[in-house]
Amino acid sequence: MNASTPRFLCAIAMIAVILPTPAAASAPGGRFVVTNGGTSNGTVYDTKTKLTWQQTISSISYSWADAKTYCAGVGSRLGGTSWRLPTLKELQSLVDYSQTTPPMIDSTAFPGTPSDFFWSASPLAGSSSGAWDVYFGNGQTGFCGVSGTFNVRCVR
Repeated sequence: MNASTPRFLCAIAMIAVILPTPAAASAPGGRFVVTNGGTSNGTVYDTKTKLTWQQTISSISYSWADAKTYCAGVGSRLGGTSWRLPTLKELQSLVDYSQTTPPMIDSTAFPGTPSDFFWSASPLAGSSSGAWDVYFGNGQTGFCGVSGTFNVRCVR
């Protein structure tokens, strides 16, 4: 089994468990406000959900447990406290289905976001070995084994 096999298997699971996709329009002007240092170490405030997001993601992908640890520690770089891995619903709030090409996210507020999988903090019900993720290549949700490695965008 090569290193890409776990992601391939998760992609299959994602396709099999696609949830209904709500209709969404492009993020209205002023919804996302870039704060705290610009794109190198900035944050993005969402005026609709009142959440503050990590703007630029780590170049390292993480297992689910390591993703939660990583988010708990980003306050030293981003400032503030209570940073954490977002719930599935919170992560889905960043999906912008009006984008004509991937990634399905506001690229002005979140530049450099890959069209890839991102962990949520939401475990798969009835399983201690699975958790939900969002694939920003098409905005769909899926699940994968917690030992797989995905991208992380922290929230507070």
